[in-house]
Amino acid sequence: MKSLFLLPVYILFAGCATESNNGNPHIVIETGRGNIEIELYAKQAPQTVAAFLRYIDSGYFNKAVFYRILTDDNQPSNAPKSELIQGGIWKTNYKLVHALPGIPHESTKQTGILHKDGTISLARAEPGTANTEFFICVGDQPGFDYGGANNADGLGYAAFGKVIKGMDAVKSIYNSPETDQYLDPPVAIFAIKRK
Repeated sequence: MKSLFLLPVYILFAGCATESNNGNPHIVIETGRGNIEIELYAKQAPQTVAAFLRYIDSGYFNKAVFYRILTDDNQPSNAPKSELIQGGIWKTNYKLVHALPGIPHESTKQTGILHKDGTISLARAEPGTANTEFFICVGDQPGFDYGGANNADGLGYAAFGKVIKGMDAVKSIYNSPETDQYLDPPVAIFAIKRK
């Protein structure tokens, strides 16, 4: 009788664990404004997620910051608008950013991960140059998708996950004082860790 009772309970808990993360890795960005938990879509964007997790495991994000925001008010009136917060180590470890190889570009056309509210994506210049610098969308940003207007080459940016907890922290950073798109002062990232 006891084993019959425990079996259904075990199945119930096992089912909840599978549904909660679908096997996708989760990371937590710890900031003074609160924690931001992100689910990474390893199956859709395998190279991007693998590289980002390597950077986390290597400690590259020690002393990282959120340093830039884009709002409707701080962009040229004739440019495609976007809203985001951007972070990484560009302001704190510029040499490492330039020493790391670029990650092969996994466009939204390949992955199917669109730049919706809370999506995390890699900042880049040319396709294949992205590495440690990332941004989180505030609101839907279709201009960052493949064929979108926010990048002259039309290839968009490499989205690879989504905020599942902590959008209040994202919005707190987004509403911080800035000068010419740069946060004044930057918001410290105490750690980025696997959950």
